[in-house]
Amino acid sequence: MSNIKSGNRLLMYGLLLAIALITLFPLLWLISTALKSQTENIFQSPPQLLPYKPTLDNFVSVWQSNPMGQYLFNSTLVAVVTVGLNLLFSALAAYPLARLSFPGRDWIFIAIVTTIMIPFQIVMIPLYILIVKLGLANSYLGMIFPSLASAFGIFLLRQAFMGVPKEMEEAARMDGCSDLGLWWHIMLPAIRPALVTLAIFVFIGSWSDFLWPLIVIQDENLYTLPLGVAKLAGTFSLDWRLVAAGSVISIAPVLVLFLFLQRYIVPTEAGSGVKG
Repeated sequence: MSNIKSGNRLLMYGLLLAIALITLFPLLWLISTALKSQTENIFQSPPQLLPYKPTLDNFVSVWQSNPMGQYLFNSTLVAVVTVGLNLLFSALAAYPLARLSFPGRDWIFIAIVTTIMIPFQIVMIPLYILIVKLGLANSYLGMIFPSLASAFGIFLLRQAFMGVPKEMEEAARMDGCSDLGLWWHIMLPAIRPALVTLAIFVFIGSWSDFLWPLIVIQDENLYTLPLGVAKLAGTFSLDWRLVAAGSVISIAPVLVLFLFLQRYIVPTEAGSGVKG
């Protein structure tokens, strides 16, 4: 029986490893292309996965020939502010929908969740007109505005708030804690895994967003990394080594963020992060 279990475990691990390799292959190919020298043919058949002589020249050329530092700063600023504001507003909206009773609460929640099914392309033009009328076009705030809150974030945090034991809430109210104090000192620490999960999703979405910045930004000094990488294709006449190097630079922060925060995603006991 133990041999059968060991065999099944090895088979499962082998299957998971194969799926992981298939998933990671595009990323590995991108990194390999970025490390290949100008003398190597990246379109040879059969393809050469590993570069013969790995070099960082492509990264140096991209960084020196384009304002990658400015693009990186713009993307970081927009993504960090977007994450902070989205967590704040989504948590403020989700808390009363989960823990307070008022007329029409469930219908409001259903209406919010329904908006998830509306493609961004449908609201893109009205949203752009609104941004222009508010004077936010061609600005950092113009890129951030559409992501101040999200239906998915409200849904995720509402479900997390509903999982917090009522005893914690009752004990805090007996101690004289206000609704805002309860939300800040009790509820938010209790749903930290959900907050971190939402932060990762919002950061990745903001960091990789191409369409909205392309519409709302005309000043190249405000370009984010996706726009900067798209510009590389024309700048270098489709030299895919340099485009790959720029792409690696653009995705590296996301990988670092995920590796750093993934341990916080694991669900913990409710209240484990409650401030004393």
